[in-house]
Amino acid sequence: MLDDDFIARIDDLRRRSGFRPALALYCRDMTEPARILWPTHKMLNQFGRYLVSFMLIHNDYAWRRRQGPRPTLTALQAMVGSSSRQTAAFVSALKAARFVTVEADREDARIKWLRAAPALVAEIGRSGRLFVAAMDTIERRRPGLAGRLDDTDHMGELIRRSAAHVLRHGMLIAPFPRVLRFAMRDCGYPLLTAVIGAHYAATIPGAPAAPPLSLRTLAERLRVSRAHIGNLVREADEAGWFRIEDRRVTRFDPSLQEEFERWAAGQMIFYDDLAAAVCESASDRCAV
Repeated sequence: MLDDDFIARIDDLRRRSGFRPALALYCRDMTEPARILWPTHKMLNQFGRYLVSFMLIHNDYAWRRRQGPRPTLTALQAMVGSSSRQTAAFVSALKAARFVTVEADREDARIKWLRAAPALVAEIGRSGRLFVAAMDTIERRRPGLAGRLDDTDHMGELIRRSAAHVLRHGMLIAPFPRVLRFAMRDCGYPLLTAVIGAHYAATIPGAPAAPPLSLRTLAERLRVSRAHIGNLVREADEAGWFRIEDRRVTRFDPSLQEEFERWAAGQMIFYDDLAAAVCESASDRCAV
């Protein structure tokens, strides 16, 4: 759970005048079409599959820094909540998509290491990087920290530190049940950011324009079926969270907006702190 000091930092950040415009930019960028031909949004934007990828990167970078065991499939299966068979099947899919490579152990070729390809590191780190970029905007940092996370090693280390925190304290998304519920569905989280981005575009001066919220546009951007998007939108409407009519948001539950903003503010603070530590550590290593 979130401690009192962290909650106070969330409240202070939400009161900043630049918070919502920066969050609107985050929402817009989270729904940008993936550059990779594979259905990356669908593949990685589901909580269980994201977690497997997240922990795979953690194991890889912990091993590289001699802070963890060999990054094998067995080690990964012991860390995540899905069954061993599901984890193995998803890792096979990551291999087929060239998100993961396999390397034989130097001492025992029968043991195979799972190495995260730069594309996987970038995709799994995408949201964290964009949260850091939002803090760059709010703090008017030039240059910002987010640009330094374009370096794969920096981003991999950011994810390792984030996952290490999760292993010690639990997922930061747990106190935000509706955000988590969207994240549990294929592309549910980027859909939520698209809707909130459109809501901000219509209600906040200076917020970036949002793409139209048609089922076709959303399905094409996220590379899922129109039927799946339609089901998610209908379920949200029936729950009273938001309504989409004529390709725009016509109703949005203020309590969902507050929940998302508190979640996002916490993520901005968390990843910004980690990014500063990663970049400082990298600078220290270069100075040695």
